[in-house]
Amino acid sequence: MTEQHLAVLRRHMVELIAIHVDLSSEELGRDRISDRVLEAMLRIPRHLFVPSPLASVAYQDSPLPIGFGKTISQPFMAAIMTDLLGPERQHKVLEIGTGLGYQAALLAELAGRVWSVEVVEEFAGAAEVLLDQIGYSNVVIRVGDGARGWAEHAPYDKIMVTAAAERPPQPLLDQLKPGGRMVLPLGPDDAQRLTVMDKDDAGRVHTAQLIPVRFSKLETLL
Repeated sequence: MTEQHLAVLRRHMVELIAIHVDLSSEELGRDRISDRVLEAMLRIPRHLFVPSPLASVAYQDSPLPIGFGKTISQPFMAAIMTDLLGPERQHKVLEIGTGLGYQAALLAELAGRVWSVEVVEEFAGAAEVLLDQIGYSNVVIRVGDGARGWAEHAPYDKIMVTAAAERPPQPLLDQLKPGGRMVLPLGPDDAQRLTVMDKDDAGRVHTAQLIPVRFSKLETLL
């Protein structure tokens, strides 16, 4: 496929996301994704962030396997989690679960600096090389236990977790700045909900649970 063909597929992907959000607006509490997020998704070559045999279906609105029993999230989910997170250019963002780096690229388009933690060493290495090749110099990746976060660079304005936990890991809440927000799938395997957690200026955490989701479990040593 040519770059022109790929651009058409990205545009179609974004159009499907907009339709999906509109249909889910009651549960999401919003009927559209911000233009900043959609424009970023139009720029990122998602086909490079999946195994090469799956490149031709990279822009379908569905999760795809990337190895080690993991998947890249469906574009709709990447869009809505990013929109809920609300990263701005001045923000420091922590991502838990790098995978092959697509979500990190999306965050890097919107935030000032992104730190990403991945438990699978092979994913971390591949994502680091790819993000560097594409030109995302504001992303730093390390191999580690995502539930422990990355305390050296805390506090973070925003934290995104792309794997499910039954309860929010306390180290991540501790590393979230007052006034910050964390977005993650939360709950047991059969009852996960996309969850938004806001920490107020006094350090109290306010939680809102949104749509049902299904993510792989957050691997942790805690």
